[in-house]
Amino acid sequence: MSTTLARRAVAAVLGLASAFALAACANPSDGGTTEVAAAKGGTTKINLSPDQNRVTTAKVDSIAARVPAEIRKRGTLEIVNSSGSAAPLTFRATDNKTVIGAETDIAHLVADVLGLEPHINTVSWENIFVGLDSGRYDVGFSNITVTEERKEKYDFATYREDNLGFEAKKGSGLKIAGPADVAGRTVAVSSGTNQEKLLVEWSEENEKAGREPVDIKYYQNDSDTYLALQSGRIDLYLGPHPTAAYHAATTGRTEVVGTYSGAGATLQGLIAATTKKGNGLAEPLADALNQVIENGTYAKVLERWGLSTEAVTSSRINPPGLPRTNK
Repeated sequence: MSTTLARRAVAAVLGLASAFALAACANPSDGGTTEVAAAKGGTTKINLSPDQNRVTTAKVDSIAARVPAEIRKRGTLEIVNSSGSAAPLTFRATDNKTVIGAETDIAHLVADVLGLEPHINTVSWENIFVGLDSGRYDVGFSNITVTEERKEKYDFATYREDNLGFEAKKGSGLKIAGPADVAGRTVAVSSGTNQEKLLVEWSEENEKAGREPVDIKYYQNDSDTYLALQSGRIDLYLGPHPTAAYHAATTGRTEVVGTYSGAGATLQGLIAATTKKGNGLAEPLADALNQVIENGTYAKVLERWGLSTEAVTSSRINPPGLPRTNK
């Protein structure tokens, strides 16, 4: 990783670690909340209930007018996200039905600007892309990383930095900075993600260097993954850094032992609203995101979920992404 990216990764770790330092567990009598220490001191109460009282913003007619006519006529923005539990990005509220999280809040803000009713569709990870390909869904807000391969089929409007986190059992003594640190280790990762791509390439790099490959494991859900981590069946879990930091803080049983940019060693990864290529929605999405960045509601959402350190200063359409070969 370059010196600049290394410094940013360390800053992200420190910022999220402080933001997610656990102060109190979920409190059912309080409607379902968790308190975490805020980066600027004091505590931030995270609302886990279905009554979210989300941050809202006003419609901007000039941006809404650029939404493709078919979507404007329908009146809804068909948003797709992953059914996997990934707090604080996308997960279920205390009613085990309502989808909440930073991704959902940002999607709602964008729909506000576009003057559309947000309709959340929750599906398995691979079906996000199947649904975008078929036109069933307009846009994905699901921690989707910009990659050069994906840019062949999809358009992107960025809204958050993408940092990955290696999570280990607390007290493991592990420190992960590069391929050599995972040689011979058993590491869990989700299939079809850029985390998997990075891990596979690190494993291949280890073999070429005469080191042991990574023993890569896949589990059906997070609970199985964390059970394997606690029992010692795996050494590490590689996933989105916000999820790893939140889980470590709220359980006290794991710790983040390394971070890496989601776009590789020389490029800061970016998370983006994802649409079918050429469907005409990328530009109004980026304009809407820039509107909420400028009016401050975007910052309020990130602060609400403890993700202020991953903020971007503007939304970009189809910027450089994770290379086909992650070197």
